[in-house]
Amino acid sequence: MSAAPIQIQSDGDSAPPYRVDASPGLAGWLRQHELGLAVTTYQIGKLFLVGAPDAQRLNVTERTFERCLGVAIQRDSLYLAGLNALYRFTNVVPAGQDLEGHDAVYVPQVAWFTGDVFAHDVGVLPGGRPVFVNTLFSCLATVDEASSFRPVWTPPFVNQLAPQDRCHLNGLAMDETTGLPAYMTAAAPTDTARGWSDQRVGNGVVLDIASGETVCRGLTMPHSPRLHRGKLYVLNAGTGELGLVEPKAGRFTPLAFLPGFARGLAFHEGHALVGLSLPRTHKVFTGLPLEDRLKAAGEEPRCAVVVVDLASGKVVHWLRLGGVVRELYDIALLPGYRRPMLVGLAQGQINRLVMRGRPLPLSELATPT
Repeated sequence: MSAAPIQIQSDGDSAPPYRVDASPGLAGWLRQHELGLAVTTYQIGKLFLVGAPDAQRLNVTERTFERCLGVAIQRDSLYLAGLNALYRFTNVVPAGQDLEGHDAVYVPQVAWFTGDVFAHDVGVLPGGRPVFVNTLFSCLATVDEASSFRPVWTPPFVNQLAPQDRCHLNGLAMDETTGLPAYMTAAAPTDTARGWSDQRVGNGVVLDIASGETVCRGLTMPHSPRLHRGKLYVLNAGTGELGLVEPKAGRFTPLAFLPGFARGLAFHEGHALVGLSLPRTHKVFTGLPLEDRLKAAGEEPRCAVVVVDLASGKVVHWLRLGGVVRELYDIALLPGYRRPMLVGLAQGQINRLVMRGRPLPLSELATPT
């Protein structure tokens, strides 16, 4: 007896020129674990929020943010890296309540304007201050109220902070215990303007921020390093692999081959959620081992979020995005939410968002915040 088809309700900033499809069990899995998802695609500048009101339905909303990349969650706040700014949104729905049917509504609160520094992964420090991968300047950076960014850490092989994308620094892993930046990924340990673009195959590295050491070499376009239960996972995007890095041994061990250019990684109870993109035709992204592996396996590449059972390495659920959507970048989990929504900046949404705060006595105006 086949499973009943899943119902998908989608809405957002525009009539969907994209397609959404899902495996029969995805809604039930999200509902069982009380999970929502935030998924970005910079290719068409969209942030997708996905929830499961019940075991047979998915609710998918999208918002437009030009070239959105990294997304991160800390408590009730969602952080998003865009073309020229890093945004912080806050959920305004009290626990156990809803607003027009949504149990989470993220509204824009703060924007730090960085300029076009090609921000990739985003992390959040324990106090709520964001850090981000400044790919254009080849450094880890944080936001600032007096400048576009403040450099925090630079790979030892990069000798100058210059807007040249010298090594394609892209991924950031935050330490689960301390909440501080721990590891980063780069396409190659190069120190010339876009020097990595001619060394994409087999030269990717994982970097230990505390020591400055390279703890893994020989990868191809690595992305999305993540620490989970004390283990360091990395997506070897150019080979389509999810794997484990052993920093002391300097070894990468593949756990699963996935049909797509893998970017975006999150974990929940023995499962990895991985974003997959279709291969590009641009010369920088052609000629990767992933193409040959797909042909050898007889697999068609997919643009999708897949749920991988870490014990078996098998894909157990999936959410496929199609139409004009060809690439995904990042994934974040929204625990506890069945129907999340976010107020965007397009179509006057922000103009209609007016929230009155508590009264502030005149005597408190001079009190430092």
